[in-house]
Amino acid sequence: MKRKKLLPLLGMSVILAGGIAGCSGNNNAGGNNASGNAANTPATTENAYKDKYDPEVTITTVWGVDPELKFKNGETIENNVATKWAKEKFGINIKSLWSITDTNGAFGTKLRLAMSSGQEMPDVVTIGTGDATIAQDLIDSGMYREVGTLFDQYASDTWKVAMAQDPNVWNQYSRDGKKMGIPVLDYAYNHDYILWIRQDWLDKLNLKAPATIDELETVMDAFKNRNPDGVAPDKVVPLSIGFKTTMNTWMGDPSWIFGAYGTLPQQWNAGADGKLEYGSINAGMKQGLEKLKSWLGKGYIPQEAALWDENKTAEPAVAGTAGIIPGPYWMSGWPLQDTLKKAPDAVWAPINIPAGPDGTVMRHGTQFTNGVTLISTKMKNPEAFFTYQNYLYDNYANPQPGGELDNGMFAGYDYELDASGKMVANDQISGGFVNSIRYLLVRDGARIPDAQMKSLLNLAEGAEPATRLEKDVAVNYGEGTPAAAKVLLQQEDKSFKNMFTGPTTETMKSKLDYLNKIENQTFNEIIYGKQPIDAFDNFVETWKSGGGEQITSEVNEWYDSIK
Repeated sequence: MKRKKLLPLLGMSVILAGGIAGCSGNNNAGGNNASGNAANTPATTENAYKDKYDPEVTITTVWGVDPELKFKNGETIENNVATKWAKEKFGINIKSLWSITDTNGAFGTKLRLAMSSGQEMPDVVTIGTGDATIAQDLIDSGMYREVGTLFDQYASDTWKVAMAQDPNVWNQYSRDGKKMGIPVLDYAYNHDYILWIRQDWLDKLNLKAPATIDELETVMDAFKNRNPDGVAPDKVVPLSIGFKTTMNTWMGDPSWIFGAYGTLPQQWNAGADGKLEYGSINAGMKQGLEKLKSWLGKGYIPQEAALWDENKTAEPAVAGTAGIIPGPYWMSGWPLQDTLKKAPDAVWAPINIPAGPDGTVMRHGTQFTNGVTLISTKMKNPEAFFTYQNYLYDNYANPQPGGELDNGMFAGYDYELDASGKMVANDQISGGFVNSIRYLLVRDGARIPDAQMKSLLNLAEGAEPATRLEKDVAVNYGEGTPAAAKVLLQQEDKSFKNMFTGPTTETMKSKLDYLNKIENQTFNEIIYGKQPIDAFDNFVETWKSGGGEQITSEVNEWYDSIK
């Protein structure tokens, strides 16, 4: 959903001397309890970890504020219901060094400026995937500390089990075997996509959902030239996709078209020889580009696809003029629910990704992370961050009925209950819904990768919503979301994650921008007929000689090291 989209925020460090007891899986970590008689018990160093700190401790941070994030009751990102909660609940004072509205990469730019100009750096900083390069530079700067020992010592069992669902999440933030950043976990399958299709159009045309690329072409042609709602052919967008910045995105995604021919662009895939291969230079790309060129000529995809980002691809879908849009399972809630405002009889249905000529289906898979939290070498109380985050994992990530946070974080902000104690929809919250989870030190609070999908499947099987996640889905997501999740998992083995999850290689730092530029330019010119299809072969040679071959070597050297 729209409110589930991602955004950057926080940072911290310094560790305490020996003799500290480990967390041993519960979130009080032995913190406040001192037992035994001083006369007959050896003196021990008090555990620095506390459930609540008195005197209070301070964690400094910085904020990149989503321009769509709202505030109420006169609050700001520096002073709000979440910062007050941290102080009252844990004795933790969240002190903001600075904040900035994060448009056009402003947060990353300001963070880089602070790093290079010698400004005070935050104790804790969470950086989203959009600023991955800056995260890597901060790790390499020496300002942020090794965190694996802290995690091992202080993280709760709930958090550790969640992190263990994919041990590869640490790879990108490790150096010489040391874990230098704590991955921010996301929900599994959050951006694996299916196709959403206008089922009402299919029914009126007496067509079935397309299972192959050839059948898809038949359906797109009918949607355009025999539109059952009478939409003029030049107004219909049979397949709403866009590739303004990438061929591998989260909504309006075209990468599955190449997947029908055995590759996924702009990610590293496992080759037949067991080595990693950059998907955009695989021979299957040529067939996919040829197909897109054909579809553009026939008006099956937007004429402005090269200028459309993810949100733009949703516009014709919401306007009732698009027949198909690729996207996540949760799209029935946002944005597709809004289609009914323009086309009251519209029915969107989730369907599987169509197969290529030889039956191949590939779609990109979602990584289990959407950022990283760094901890400063100068932080006086790094264990306090774990006090804060352990609580969220144990009580918010997937609470059982009756728990302290089993409806949400802050009543009147991210949830509200009616007189009978039932959760009301977000758009019915008094004074308006506020995604106050984004006020927390780690964006989205705490997520267990498989928790949301389990909740969806429970609902799809007819269970009554009981847990926070189930109630949230039932009330705030589109009615078809659980069924769409089920469709997604029918092709679970067709999802392929980017296999390179390591830090940016040396040659990437100097050559990747150039290689990405020539890739995007060549692909667009082929699709729009400005270059012949054979220009792809020239691109591959230029890519290899322009640094791609060396990057491939570096990527596989890393891959061999983690096998």
